[in-house]
Amino acid sequence: MFFIMIHYVLVAINTASSEIHSLMHTCTVFSKPVNLTGIHEFTAIGLLDDRMIYYYDSTIQKKIPKQKWMKEILEQEYWDKGTEFEKGEEKRFETLISQRRSSLKGIHVLQWLYGCFAEEDKNGTLQFKRSLDMFNFDGNVIQAGTPSPVTVPYNMKECMDMMKTFLVYSTSELINASITKPPDVFMFATRAKEKTNIVLTCLATGFYPKNITMEIKRNGRVLTADDGLLSTGVRPNDDDTLQRRDHVEILRTDSANYTCRVTNKKFGIDAEKTWDRHLPLNDDAGGAIAVGVVVVGVVLLVLVFVLVVIVFKRNLCFSVGTSQENPSVSSTPTISSENSPLIKLPRAVSSPRGIPNQRTPNPSLRRSMSDPTKKTNNKKTFYSSI
Repeated sequence: MFFIMIHYVLVAINTASSEIHSLMHTCTVFSKPVNLTGIHEFTAIGLLDDRMIYYYDSTIQKKIPKQKWMKEILEQEYWDKGTEFEKGEEKRFETLISQRRSSLKGIHVLQWLYGCFAEEDKNGTLQFKRSLDMFNFDGNVIQAGTPSPVTVPYNMKECMDMMKTFLVYSTSELINASITKPPDVFMFATRAKEKTNIVLTCLATGFYPKNITMEIKRNGRVLTADDGLLSTGVRPNDDDTLQRRDHVEILRTDSANYTCRVTNKKFGIDAEKTWDRHLPLNDDAGGAIAVGVVVVGVVLLVLVFVLVVIVFKRNLCFSVGTSQENPSVSSTPTISSENSPLIKLPRAVSSPRGIPNQRTPNPSLRRSMSDPTKKTNNKKTFYSSI
């Protein structure tokens, strides 16, 4: 929750100018162990333009780099001293929250967000813009804009010096990444509330940094808010890259040529996509197709039913006709000595225990219907079926 709050604070500040940079540090401590994966009693992270550059928690007890260039440019001494510093912060935070632990029940969170912002001019020069020092308990801001009671006030000159150094290396890495893998740009239409309209969207994803220009053009003219253009702004992906969506509502019958262009001159980003004029299925068409499917299904069921009735009637007529053509055949079969019975009686099989088969219709016939496999000696009777 705290990291979500950090993101929106930074977005609100950074959107004031397209060339604003930030270097922020956060510390978070819980009053009790949470016992959840990825959640530690104490955590410290560093953010350069909203990207994590270092990390520390009470489990690993070590400050580690989160960007490749951080590991390459900084000596091991920097990470060793950083580890000792974060261990000291962990003890101070635990002491402070323990003072409140006795009077409060449950799990509580103490957090600190501090850092600096700078504006980059056209020549690439950074000018200090403002600082941020926000301290809160359980999500409620206790102090903002003044030094926190947890540690000494953050040195803003040191913050600016670190930001300048970090930006040089991170910018170089980002330029190389943008050249090898430019952002993906998509342009597509979705249904609007009005059936006569559609929503035309341009999506750019997988880019960094956040300072991009996105333009939707109609026959070469750039659309603005006066044309109904709306934007979600820059949002994070789950892989440290960013995305942005701009959209405008137009008539479904609009035959103009629409394109979307995403640029960033500093990083060499220049990607353009043309709308393929693929229209989404509207409600009327979808309803007509659904009705058509239902009608076809009903017709097929009726045809199957009629076919079954016809076959049944034909079989019935055939049975009745056969009975009338052979009146000599009695409907009630009788057993005579001249004719064999219509139903053959089952063959008697002796029971393994010598008990006569109870299904034999005439007891007098039991002797003549004995099992031929039975051995006729005076010894114990055996049966081949056992």
